[in-house]
Amino acid sequence: MTGLVFPQRVLFFPVTPLDERGDLALDVLDQHLADRLTHRPGAVFIACGTGEYHALSLAEYERVVERGVAVTAGAVPVVAGTGGPLGHAIACARAAERLGADALLVMPPYLVTGPQAGVVAYVEAIAAATDLPLVVYHRGTAQLSVDSVSRLAAHPRVAGFKDGVGDVALAQEFVLAARRSGRTDLQFFNGLLTAELSQRAYRAIGVPLYSSAVFAMAPEIANAWFDAYTAGDEPWLDTLTEEFYAPLVRLRDTTPGYAVSLIKAGLVLGGLPVGGVRPPLVDPSAEHRERLAVLLARGRELVA
Repeated sequence: MTGLVFPQRVLFFPVTPLDERGDLALDVLDQHLADRLTHRPGAVFIACGTGEYHALSLAEYERVVERGVAVTAGAVPVVAGTGGPLGHAIACARAAERLGADALLVMPPYLVTGPQAGVVAYVEAIAAATDLPLVVYHRGTAQLSVDSVSRLAAHPRVAGFKDGVGDVALAQEFVLAARRSGRTDLQFFNGLLTAELSQRAYRAIGVPLYSSAVFAMAPEIANAWFDAYTAGDEPWLDTLTEEFYAPLVRLRDTTPGYAVSLIKAGLVLGGLPVGGVRPPLVDPSAEHRERLAVLLARGRELVA
């Protein structure tokens, strides 16, 4: 038992703001975090995918995590990202623990793809370097088999699994394998991009939690969807999905990396100067920014 429990609310993945020179804008990060905390997220996942973990140095990572812990001030759990090259992942894990994070999201290793034994060993190596609970991200070069989930479910510091692949049948097998392990505290997350579009299917297989990048740029829309989801208001969910989330996904899918770039652009449109993204991601074109502005206006009109 890890003792890590996430409230049944939207999980918040903040961006990492940058100034005009491309350096960290920590005062803007503080503002971003403080404002979104008023919208009652279930947890703060700092320096993860939406927070451009891939583009942060260790020193930058430490400053971002430090601010996440300080501003959140124990209101909800703070989960810090880690992953990539194993040495860097271990250094980040140790820094996150020292800085007061509550858990780690273990993202895929860098470039290479190992066999299942190697993927499990990668997670175990990070677990051996820290006492923090781990949420294991099933995605990219860290895709898991059912046997690997069973093995990791037996690890006392593995707190859950986040699915970023989208194979619902396999995710169902993961849930069943975890139940067979005897663990009653393991938590499962839908970690697909713009997860609201698939979450009703995931709930049906025993995956009640999901990440929401939309919460970072438009918490009122994300919370409206969540409230309808928990209330079982299918007609309202259909309206929000058809008029906001599905068009957003179509825009997102025009360009690789827009799952992050559009969120930052949406925050800038809303008046928060979070800057652009770092390479290899690119900022949205003027046409795509205009399409995003129209979508956000429509979404806010719907939930007003």
